[in-house]
Amino acid sequence: MSIRVASVPASHVYIRHLSEPEPGPDSDAVVRLPDPPPQREKAPAGAPWWPPAMLDPHWVSTHEFDLMHVHFGFDAQTPAQLHEVLDAMEAKRIPLVYTVHDLWNPHHEDSALHESQLEVLITRASAVITLSAQAAEEIKRRWGVDAQVIAHPHVVDLELLNDYAESPRRSADEFRLGIHLKSLRANMVGIPVLEATTAALREIPRAVLQVDVHRDVFESGGARHVAELVSWLKAQPADLVDLRVHDYFSDTELFDYLSSLHASLLPYRFGTHSGWLEAAHDVGTPVIAPDVGCYRSQGADFIYRWNDDGLDVPSLRQAVLEAAAAPGALAPAVLAHTDLPGWRISQRREIAAAHSEIYRRVLSGT
Repeated sequence: MSIRVASVPASHVYIRHLSEPEPGPDSDAVVRLPDPPPQREKAPAGAPWWPPAMLDPHWVSTHEFDLMHVHFGFDAQTPAQLHEVLDAMEAKRIPLVYTVHDLWNPHHEDSALHESQLEVLITRASAVITLSAQAAEEIKRRWGVDAQVIAHPHVVDLELLNDYAESPRRSADEFRLGIHLKSLRANMVGIPVLEATTAALREIPRAVLQVDVHRDVFESGGARHVAELVSWLKAQPADLVDLRVHDYFSDTELFDYLSSLHASLLPYRFGTHSGWLEAAHDVGTPVIAPDVGCYRSQGADFIYRWNDDGLDVPSLRQAVLEAAAAPGALAPAVLAHTDLPGWRISQRREIAAAHSEIYRRVLSGT
């Protein structure tokens, strides 16, 4: 018997890759309802489903489904509004499964609202999932709830993995380290990380720092313009800093970009898990990540530190030098799989089976 799942949101790449890669006729069917059109004229780039219309008591009361699985998109809901949605589900005896992606929302400087939303979702969920052992330990410590750890699936489409494995876009004539600042969300740090990184790269022959940034940050009329950062970037030597200014990458552009790097550095001072890290691993690119959040537990390849005084510059230098000394050196958990595309397919089957088992267990009340 199939299970109708209201996934929030259904069209996000993470949710799309929770299903069986090649479902057979005898597969237990998990049917994910499509995202309803959001109640807004223009959705954000990369999130056409936001805000998710499923997180509404009226939608719950007027649609048929077996369970709701929440991942992202509840930023705009107050705890009281989330309770209203869950009350409507409870009235129909529909359980909630919640995957904890973020213990600290990377878009919010102040974590208070997100923590209050977590309180509602974690304590009222029939099952809680998270992506790393470290996150599960934190959930147990803070809420006394046992979260099941299920790894993050691949991000790059399976049919493209072989292509990137056989034909990486990176050059053998340089060491290219990438820092993508995007639109400088709240958890991103610009100049301090860039300064420390360029200082480390000066010690490495034929090293290049590729800095990508969105136009809304770089251009003077942009909604998120940062004049000090732009001045710093413009002052850097072109042979060391390769500056790229553009709008939001398409999926193909993102994957080609990641495949062109010898390492990708995450300029984060807080956060939890990273789909970016998984996409980089999909194309064979190591990731330099901070010791905040759960990036190490998720499988980051090289680690630098933040302390009470800010960025720990020596640790960042060491991480960059280690990445340059062993370009392409993925974390042992990934490197152990010489057939990366085959491993991702096998992993996805395990992920799909784990979710199906949780759904059936929750619906049976056990």
